Amino acid sequence: MTKILIVDDEAKIREMIEKYARHEGFDTAQASDGMEAVEMCENNSYDLIVMDIMMPNLDGFSAVKEIRQFNPAVPVIMLSALGEEYDRIHGFDIGVDDYVVKPFSSKELMMRIHAILKRVKASSPSAGDALSVGEMTIDYSARTVTIGGSRIQLSPKEYELLAYLAKNRGIALTREQLLSNVWGYDYFGDDRTLDTHIKLLRRNLGDYAKYIVTLRGIGYRFEKDSES
Repeated sequence: MTKILIVDDEAKIREMIEKYARHEGFDTAQASDGMEAVEMCENNSYDLIVMDIMMPNLDGFSAVKEIRQFNPAVPVIMLSALGEEYDRIHGFDIGVDDYVVKPFSSKELMMRIHAILKRVKASSPSAGDALSVGEMTIDYSARTVTIGGSRIQLSPKEYELLAYLAKNRGIALTREQLLSNVWGYDYFGDDRTLDTHIKLLRRNLGDYAKYIVTLRGIGYRFEKDSES
């Protein structure tokens, strides 16, 4: 059974999410702050984490950073009463998969959970599947990216975005296609999420950022070669 960890210092919010999650057939566990969440993740395996930001003892951002050290692939949906772009960027930069601002619809949260889990299952790697562009290699089976033999540190969502762009290299991909295929649902939130991830991905790719071309009014394309 799919197991979800719900992390929030407000018991009412944890219980509300748990009620809907169990109705959807998920097994659940609760943590009241970031420190407790880290300890639980050290001793248990979860398929997805719903994490609040503002909590005592250890905030959500710090908790995700610590959890990523020993479980870099677990999907995380961040909850926050904050709506500033900086907070979104910081969350995505440390590997948050999705961002829901309080107050939120429990039904919408369940939709996002289902979408992320469906996307994770669909992106399960096949052995020996890799793609090379110049000195950059995307190893789909290991979910790693190397440039000149050195591994590039990408968040799970940055990796998935690059992997999808590269698999469709030379093809103009609309914003809607990218959001649907990488985020796993018809995105109904702020589409600046895509631009933020493109910005972070380009920063991490360094010189290889030139392969990701912006198509104004359309979306993005991954070039077949640097001369295109």
